[in-house]
Amino acid sequence: RVISALHATDVPVPEALLLCEDDSVLGAPFYVMEFVEGTPYRSAAELAPLGPERTRAAALGLVDTLVDLHAVDPAAVGLADFGRPEGFLDRQLRRWGKQLDASRGRELPGIDELHAALGRALPVSPAPTVIHGDYRLDNVLIDGDDRIRAVLDWEMSTLGDPLTDLGLLVMYSTPLDLPDSPISTTATAPGHPAAAELVERYAARSGRDTSALAWYTAFAWFKLAVILEGIHYRWTLGQTVGAGFDRIGELVPVFIEHGLTTLQEG
Repeated sequence: RVISALHATDVPVPEALLLCEDDSVLGAPFYVMEFVEGTPYRSAAELAPLGPERTRAAALGLVDTLVDLHAVDPAAVGLADFGRPEGFLDRQLRRWGKQLDASRGRELPGIDELHAALGRALPVSPAPTVIHGDYRLDNVLIDGDDRIRAVLDWEMSTLGDPLTDLGLLVMYSTPLDLPDSPISTTATAPGHPAAAELVERYAARSGRDTSALAWYTAFAWFKLAVILEGIHYRWTLGQTVGAGFDRIGELVPVFIEHGLTTLQEG
């Protein structure tokens, strides 16, 4: 639904070609979208061959595309009822708190403190927009001219606070000193703009007030800490297998620390 609605806007999305809701065909509903040429850059090592100038262009293009997404009038594209923006941040915080409770298998110093501090400092949201929910460089396809050809992975999209997308992008644009980590980041690639420059560009192009962004970034650290802890918890139960999952657990305290520091400094 969302990519169909956005196809006629400035937001680059694949064209939705077919929706089949008949479970008898594949065993579940499915849709088909157009094939788009492009590369999802998942790490600094993958970006490095582009060189500093092209890497910078890709990162700035990511911000500009996010501004375009948040400029779409949901009602004008048939998405007025795509979510429940009223009380969005409070619901998000409660939802991820419940996810944390469902994954408790060890002591995690600081995580409850972070959750409580976020609740005490809940900001007033700007006007709601369509949000992506997992906006980062490896969820877009970039062509040979360093242009974003398609934004992918809309499964977490809804109507809500646009600064949650920006806070998540800032989190993913923060260099992490995690050698041999299963969580990759593009932030250390030569030429990648600092997070502060990405925020400044977003604010200038969107006209939105980003003065409370520390809260949104801290929330992104908290959310990812909960997600990683859930993966670690399932791994301890033998429900998640594969390379790298045995190291996920050691990352969670790092994300908690970043969340607390970000909120305190903001």
